[in-house]
Amino acid sequence: MVINIQNCLTKLYFWKKLIADKENSMPIQDLIGKEVSPFDFPIERGKIKEFANAIGDDNPIYFDLEYARKSPFKGIIAPPTFTRTQVFWRPGPTNAEIAGLDARFVLHGEEEYEYFQPIFAGDILTCRMKITEAYAKEGKRGGKMIFVTFETTFYNQRGEKVLVSRSITIQTGGVVKN
Repeated sequence: MVINIQNCLTKLYFWKKLIADKENSMPIQDLIGKEVSPFDFPIERGKIKEFANAIGDDNPIYFDLEYARKSPFKGIIAPPTFTRTQVFWRPGPTNAEIAGLDARFVLHGEEEYEYFQPIFAGDILTCRMKITEAYAKEGKRGGKMIFVTFETTFYNQRGEKVLVSRSITIQTGGVVKN
């Protein structure tokens, strides 16, 4: 087995720096209003089909063009949770990094979707993300927990708001104690 010492030292430096930065970080409430640079998210027909297959949804509205054209939507639409895949299109840091959270203790807390219009294959969505809520509270088994809500508003290529999603990222206070 070959161990890359430089890689190990880099990771050790990263974790020491993260912990030091955390100790000198701003109050959690100061995150509220922080915005992420807007980015585009193309909605591809093949990716919609792959996503529907992955979640076990065999509704033909997600992959059968003839069926979709005869539907009230008149085209292939994305499944309700498909836009979660925007994370693969967003450049830059993760939600945890944006919020200054310790990645070793981060978990996904909740996801909420508020639709205004269907999202169609071929749409190009512009995503605008910001932190709308940030607070801490005492956990039952793992110490203080930090909750950060990211709100993403999606606009189609015509500038129409199609969706607002809210995602909660949680940092536990450490390893859960029994």
